[in-house]
Amino acid sequence: MVSFIKGGIKVRNSYQTYKELHSLQQCANYAKGESHCHFEGGVKLGVGAFNLTISMLPTRILRLLEFVGFSGNKDYGLTQLQEGTTVHSFRALLCTLLLLCYHTFLRFVLGTGSGNIEEAEKLLEPYLKRYPKGAIFLFFAGRIEEIKGNIDKAISRFEECCESQQNWKQFHHMCYWQLMWCFTYKQHWKMAYFYADLLSKENSWSKATYMYMKASYLSMFAEDDCKPFGDDEVQLFRLVPTLKLKIAGKSLPTEKFAIRKSRRYLAQKLVPLPVPPLEMMYIWNGYAVIGKHQDLTEAMLQTLVQAEKSLEGVAAYEFLIDDQCVVKLLKGLCYKYMGQIPEAVKSFSYIQLNEKKIKYDHYLIPNAMLELALLYIQLEMKEDALRLLENAKNNYKNYSMESRTHFRIQDALLQAKSVQQNGC
Repeated sequence: MVSFIKGGIKVRNSYQTYKELHSLQQCANYAKGESHCHFEGGVKLGVGAFNLTISMLPTRILRLLEFVGFSGNKDYGLTQLQEGTTVHSFRALLCTLLLLCYHTFLRFVLGTGSGNIEEAEKLLEPYLKRYPKGAIFLFFAGRIEEIKGNIDKAISRFEECCESQQNWKQFHHMCYWQLMWCFTYKQHWKMAYFYADLLSKENSWSKATYMYMKASYLSMFAEDDCKPFGDDEVQLFRLVPTLKLKIAGKSLPTEKFAIRKSRRYLAQKLVPLPVPPLEMMYIWNGYAVIGKHQDLTEAMLQTLVQAEKSLEGVAAYEFLIDDQCVVKLLKGLCYKYMGQIPEAVKSFSYIQLNEKKIKYDHYLIPNAMLELALLYIQLEMKEDALRLLENAKNNYKNYSMESRTHFRIQDALLQAKSVQQNGC
């Protein structure tokens, strides 16, 4: 705790320094020297990064930070970073990379998936022309294609990125992670398993997550499919809890989720998870990606319909309602992106109706509210959306991936209020 407080004080001092330097630039008697452009670029990078990062935090954290002197304005932060990309300074590239991360990752992982891809393409284009074999630029090019729903092009870019350099293996691992998801979107389970296996052997970021994904993909194999290396998904699921990693005394949220889901495989009479890779795909906002590709969405819906049928007519078991609600949530997302709004509303509402019956997967309830609220925002039903979002934010606690859900709720609230203001 002491180290955490000391770290917080250092971050605050850094933040205050950037604010003072920014104020200094506005002074009438401020004199520009030979290295002014580099100084200006550094200030824009710092001010922009702090404002953008702080503005994305959930309200409850934001209030605490404001109490100790932090403040964040998303639009101002984006403007500062955008201006920083045009300044001829050492930090122009850093401003560009930060904006690319924001538009292609943060808006998806910690937001609702509404990143400005056109802006990302504009930022990337000059660097990709100048450095056509630059690994970092090829990686972002692949990510942009992935978000646009051009999965085959994305795969090609990520593979090209891996081939472009051999010295930094960690960069390969970033590509493997994205390739794993690209093949998940296409439901090519063997290829997805291949990249999850590579990650589990070569990367140490989250062994538990990689093992969970390996087991998840194996569980989707057809009965007559040959399983690689003789692996068995039950044994792999049972290994997941043993691989838990702690950083500064805390477990990774994704690992916690994977471990909780894997626990049912420890029982003697185990009940398999219905669609584990598709559920984890939701955690990483993958449905916002396949939603741009009608064929992928329809194929995913068919898989979920089959999973739902397999749950019908079975004898009641401990996880039945939870499993049915998982499938309903994912089906609702497919219906949403296919434009079948009544079916989407029905699927999300099903989870709310069965709220009291859910025993373990309590994260489904606030997330179903969030998804229904996003649907209402799309339909310009602002009051209903705000009511659901406030309910999800204030009345549910201690569920899986809670922080990530709160980030998304915060983003959705900003969208709803923006729509409300524009409609006035």
